[in-house]
Amino acid sequence: MRLISPEGEQLGIVSVREALRMAQEKDLDLVEIAPNAKPPVCRIMDFGKYKYEQSKREKEARKKQKIISVKEVKLRPNIEDHDLMVKTKNAIKFLKDGDKVKVTLMFRGREMAHAELGKQLLAKVAELTSDVAAIERQPKVEGRNMIMILAPKQD
Repeated sequence: MRLISPEGEQLGIVSVREALRMAQEKDLDLVEIAPNAKPPVCRIMDFGKYKYEQSKREKEARKKQKIISVKEVKLRPNIEDHDLMVKTKNAIKFLKDGDKVKVTLMFRGREMAHAELGKQLLAKVAELTSDVAAIERQPKVEGRNMIMILAPKQD
């Protein structure tokens, strides 16, 4: 096996017995770093310290990840202009925070007969949010609702 010292310098190719003896002399562990390499690469190090460093790196990587959640804005087909502006402003705020927005248009009773009005309303919402959002999923009827999903634009 190829052996690396605790300081990081190459010690060359040695037998397993010899590597274990060298590790025990220094009161450290023999850790296999690259088992698939030819020959396998091992390093003399403190295994507890190695695991601690590795968990710290993983924790740091998780911290940098952004969880994207889906926020929902619900509308009705006969919504007033001011109410629509308030809902759109909320959607823009969600999009600026990096979240996706699910715009749900809820139909009641005979309103389903006027699905084209719903499509127009969702197109208006998409137009009002066009500077910060891109349409991820076009308006689609699901049961008594029409749903459109907006995603934040990538800069």
